[in-house]
Amino acid sequence: MPPGILTLAADKVTLSPANTGFMLICSALVMVMTPALAFFYGGMVRVKSVLNMLMMSFISLGIVTILWVLYGFGLAFGTDKGGFIGWNGDFAGLAHIGLTELWGTSTIPVYVFAVFQLMFAVITPALISGALADRVKFTAWALFIALWVTVVYFPVAHWVWGEGGWLYELKVIDFAGGTAVHINAGAAALGVLLVVGKRIGFKKDPMRPHSLPLVMLGAGLLWFGWFGFNAGSWLGNDDGIGAVAFVNTQVATAAAMLGWLAYEKLRHGSFTTLGAASGAVAGLVAITPACGAVSPLGAIAVGAIAGVLCAMAVNLKYKLGYDDSLDVIGVHLVGGVVGSLLIGFFATGGVQSKAKGLFYGGGFEQLGRQAVGVVCVLLYSLVVSYVLAKVIDLVMGFRVGEDEEVAGIDQAAHAETAYDFTGAGGGTVGRRGPGLGESLTKKVDA
Repeated sequence: MPPGILTLAADKVTLSPANTGFMLICSALVMVMTPALAFFYGGMVRVKSVLNMLMMSFISLGIVTILWVLYGFGLAFGTDKGGFIGWNGDFAGLAHIGLTELWGTSTIPVYVFAVFQLMFAVITPALISGALADRVKFTAWALFIALWVTVVYFPVAHWVWGEGGWLYELKVIDFAGGTAVHINAGAAALGVLLVVGKRIGFKKDPMRPHSLPLVMLGAGLLWFGWFGFNAGSWLGNDDGIGAVAFVNTQVATAAAMLGWLAYEKLRHGSFTTLGAASGAVAGLVAITPACGAVSPLGAIAVGAIAGVLCAMAVNLKYKLGYDDSLDVIGVHLVGGVVGSLLIGFFATGGVQSKAKGLFYGGGFEQLGRQAVGVVCVLLYSLVVSYVLAKVIDLVMGFRVGEDEEVAGIDQAAHAETAYDFTGAGGGTVGRRGPGLGESLTKKVDA
């Protein structure tokens, strides 16, 4: 987020129809990222839990939207209270905001800034869900979202982006969410995993993606929406910085995809579609905090490094024994850490701020600031998320029963299945031998 415009100010600025329209489009692009994430995650799970995986993302659109309007915007971007949290009574319910009241020294209305930030708040808990595929109660997950955004996301967003927030005042650079979104979500995923435990059959049964085309569709839509996520975070493009962020987003994502695929080819002997999709997302994650601080050449370095390191990190779950179903920790936590720390090396001092990284003569100062932000957000989210998950588990149980997990959560929790293999075509095939639906179901659910 651009420095110095995150609270209402008395500076005389005028509303820009161009920037306002641009930011509304960016808000819509970020909103699309949540259903895109649902497709990305949904394609990676087995067929018996596709709908549950989709719903774990979609429910965030409902819960977080209401909480953001009621109090979330005020807690994240209201007047600072001790560096930890914000509050502004006028923001409660968005009830006392003028239609043309501008956000700080920007040229967009407060309402536009609020809805743009809402979309960030929506997708962040949805990111966590990928680590918990196949095994958690939907009601417990919905309760966790409500509690987590209240005590973790809203405060951390204030730390990082709210004027007066302690990481904001420390001048930690996070252009669009490396710490507040990706490290936050990745650390939370690890915290909940420590409570929920492994899937039945982890490291024993095949748990391959049921639809790689869905994964590629989701990754492509995420890539598309991420331009709004990153370029929009400057709240306009009067000075060209939003354009730099847009270019860096494309460049880093391309480099990360190539880096992941190169590592995959050397390590496993193949270029996979899942690797291409995962590498692209790793690059998007890593460039998110850095896209306003580095040059396009720096973006190539950030993306390539993140692609290789994230590809390496996803294998850690098998060595360390934690069941991160869809690699939230390996991609979002590791990618967020890599992107945030590399600012301390590649920041040019000529884009978002004057802060320079080590390779541009800035010494270790900015790297130290970035490290403080990374460690503090990671530890806070990890510990609080673990506590929240533990309390929910003690009160109502966080995990579904063994029979429901083995049979599939879709039918048990949602009374639906993703695919109907018993239609008119199946009956004709069935008279000649095993039906298509039967053979596919056995093959995929294995």
